[in-house]
Amino acid sequence: MLMSCTFAQAQVPVQHQIPLICQGIHHGTIGHDYPKSPAVPPTVYLEDNTLTFVADHPEYVLYIKDEDEEVVYSTVVTSAETEVMLPSYLSGTYEIELVMGNWLFTGWIDL
Repeated sequence: MLMSCTFAQAQVPVQHQIPLICQGIHHGTIGHDYPKSPAVPPTVYLEDNTLTFVADHPEYVLYIKDEDEEVVYSTVVTSAETEVMLPSYLSGTYEIELVMGNWLFTGWIDL
């Protein structure tokens, strides 16, 4: 006799790496505010509403901006933190900005 078994597939959460670009922040002073070689963008993953940072990262100021470039969420990500939970009320496409000193790392996320 042939027995048939059906297995339910569990939903496995998927982390997506956020592609970030780097640019220097110019504060309007004469001369250069930042080194000539760009900083290496951080490695950040998004899963649902959770950002995951690779361990041993510097401190960042995190900004989430809507399509009108208004800040809808901001926080400081200390060097000891590896996860940041974004508010559950955020839904849609947002610009993510990470500021580290004179460096700005930007990308886009879908929540």
